[in-house]
Amino acid sequence: MHRRLIATAAAIVLAAISLPAEAQQRTRLTVYTALENEQLAPFKTAAEAAVRDIEIAWVRDSTGVITARLLAERANPRADVVWGLSAFSLLQMEALDMLEAYTPSGAEALRPAMRSDRSPMTWTGMDAFVSAICFNTAVARQRNLPRPGTWADLLNPALRGQVVMPNPASSGTGFLTIAGWIGAMGEERAWQFMTSLHENMQVYTHSGSAPCNNAARGEYGAGLSFDMRAVALRNQGAPIDIIVPTDGVGFDLEATAIMRGTRNLDAARRLADFAVSRPAMELYGRYYALLALPGVTPTVQGYPADFEQRLVNVNFREMGAQRERILAEWTRRFDNKSAPRN
Repeated sequence: MHRRLIATAAAIVLAAISLPAEAQQRTRLTVYTALENEQLAPFKTAAEAAVRDIEIAWVRDSTGVITARLLAERANPRADVVWGLSAFSLLQMEALDMLEAYTPSGAEALRPAMRSDRSPMTWTGMDAFVSAICFNTAVARQRNLPRPGTWADLLNPALRGQVVMPNPASSGTGFLTIAGWIGAMGEERAWQFMTSLHENMQVYTHSGSAPCNNAARGEYGAGLSFDMRAVALRNQGAPIDIIVPTDGVGFDLEATAIMRGTRNLDAARRLADFAVSRPAMELYGRYYALLALPGVTPTVQGYPADFEQRLVNVNFREMGAQRERILAEWTRRFDNKSAPRN
């Protein structure tokens, strides 16, 4: 028995010695994100295959919740990296000196509008997504609802109680939507528009995907959401039209940044390098049609052909600086129709 124990122990030691070095020395990175749930596993798998000495531990929630958490942890950061969060949020953190200055390898090739303008950079873009209307054609036929082609069409009294959108204080999709209205109309007219739209609004959700999911299930006629969710649901057979309003749409950038104060800076930098690489962009292209790296062809199917031409000119830095003020004003005016928080 004694000899058998010795032999077993020796075998364990030899097995450990024979393991690849990266398997013995993997660095666990805490990565905060607002990526969609179905993206977490493929993103983790791809990153850990490319950067073999890291292990990703996700902390995932909606944009507003993740942003609030990062701000609350400012004095004692718990995240090493942010991978997949609104550029509006990251610019707010940049202004508070919360981001580590680092230019990932190859980041200079990204579209100038989709990366930090600082040197070294503080954040890098991944992809862009736009606000869109998920319009259930079956519900429209049943309830004789007019199909909207513009944002203004959503004010039609026939749509009262048939519109749902994300709460911008909780959802990055909600914020990019109102940022687009402000960019297109000017702030005063945008508040007037939102006040009128509020009359037709049934509920403000705390998720950017939820309004499109609701519309796809036939709970409402029109869900204000974002293009990726709309395309995914229609590709799955949902009876929805994807409407990119002709009077211009807001958009946001998903982005990556290293948090200042991380104790795993070298590993965080390697993940940031991967996040701007061509293989990573090809991964983003499975879900989004507008990528930060030129020359990478998205593989996602079903995107409206002309959505890129309808993007509103949004000043990301200015909107990031004004984010808290705008959200406080929105909450004061419209939060009475928000869904209960879980």
